[in-house]
Amino acid sequence: MPARFRRSPSWRRRGQWFDGPIALSGAIANGRAIRAARMLGADFAYIGSAFIATAEANAVEGYKQMITASAAEDIVYSNLFTGVHGNYLKPSIVAAGMDPENLPTSDPSKMSFGTDASGERAKPKAWKEIWGSGQGVGSVAKILPAAELIARFKKEYDEAVDPPL
Repeated sequence: MPARFRRSPSWRRRGQWFDGPIALSGAIANGRAIRAARMLGADFAYIGSAFIATAEANAVEGYKQMITASAAEDIVYSNLFTGVHGNYLKPSIVAAGMDPENLPTSDPSKMSFGTDASGERAKPKAWKEIWGSGQGVGSVAKILPAAELIARFKKEYDEAVDPPL
């Protein structure tokens, strides 16, 4: 690999503002994206959605299936469910009886993760009924054992080498 693409890019050497490990996340769902993260200077890639849809993941089967059936356009960015903006799967919002195109904005100072004054939960609960996922969800085609997914990532990572010039 040419020296300009090695692990420690100039922005890390010059700044000296942070000496710990650097993770890169967001739409990383294959080995090529992992290699790109490393070439950009990240110490590791943080992968979320692809691992939710593994056989071993402690997620309900419907969540795993929804990830494999969804694409980037199925992501809704909202702060309604937790008070903090996050990405949620549009079909899970619809299944909870809400209109994903017309969600109100949350007031974080009035957030309650329990019940309302009547003792009832006022809205669906994030991660239990409203499922999160990242923008790379469209790259997750099927539920796999984690070992098979990791082996695929390794193969794709190893194959992701630029051809000689």
